[in-house]
Amino acid sequence: MAADSNPVSDRALSDRALSIFAFAAYHHLISGQPVSSVVRRDGNGHHADPEGAAEVEQRGLASLSDDAITFTAPGVAFVETIVAAIRQAGRR
Repeated sequence: MAADSNPVSDRALSDRALSIFAFAAYHHLISGQPVSSVVRRDGNGHHADPEGAAEVEQRGLASLSDDAITFTAPGVAFVETIVAAIRQAGRR
């Protein structure tokens, strides 16, 4: 059951999965608003890494549709953690 309690800390996320969260953090920082979903495919050739998207879904951090990655509550919290880490790194 520990895996259900914190899907991020149980084992490291791959760089492919982290790229999904980096994209969400970028949008959070640009907009100043919390991000609960990101585009999976934009129809112009840009797309999230398929393996990373599958991993975040398997870890319970997001659900996937054809065009979107929608973060679960733990996924949204992880985006916020990344944004906080970026801001902290910028203060050094």
